[in-house]
Amino acid sequence: MKSLFEAMGGTNRQCGDFFIPEIALPDTPKNPIGKYGRMRHRYLKQHREVLYNAMVLDGTLWNHLADVDKTFKKRMDVLILGMKEKQGITEELKARDPMAWVGAMNNICDAVEEILFAEVIYV
Repeated sequence: MKSLFEAMGGTNRQCGDFFIPEIALPDTPKNPIGKYGRMRHRYLKQHREVLYNAMVLDGTLWNHLADVDKTFKKRMDVLILGMKEKQGITEELKARDPMAWVGAMNNICDAVEEILFAEVIYV
């Protein structure tokens, strides 16, 4: 009598006196992920273990991480442009007072990252 595993097409290999199922994860192309994809990976692994394990077993984790990284970067660019316009940060300021421009841009980048961490990474 076949087990349910064998009936579904699964195979076993014998190792000594034991039969071990031959199970493999699906092959998925590993898209390159950046800083924000790695942050999402760490968050899922530590705080959303069930979702993380389901994505690993489905083979969708790496594509998800690459999408999160790409989405984060696109939204960051849009938000930075909007905040620069609202705060009046221009190329003229950059030429006139570079240190003030760098300080303002660092503040904007930090604020945008914090916003997107809450919206994209830690969800």
